[in-house]
Amino acid sequence: MQHCCKFSAVIHKEGDWYVSWCPELDIASQGKDVEEAICNLREAVELYMEDEETTIAEVDPILTTTFEVVYDSPSHSVST
Repeated sequence: MQHCCKFSAVIHKEGDWYVSWCPELDIASQGKDVEEAICNLREAVELYMEDEETTIAEVDPILTTTFEVVYDSPSHSVST
């Protein structure tokens, strides 16, 4: 029996790779471009979902967006 679920994908670039992450399941993958990163993430989630012991509660997809912050640079070095 097939089911359909909608999940979120958060994507960022690390070096030459695009890393994709599904926050609802905490599963990640990567690809050489955004499309490949999403395709590989979809495959990883499908494999995870095929596990007989996996139970997923219905969740609403996470809303992701971007925003800008304007700030003044510190006049001195900040060490951690």
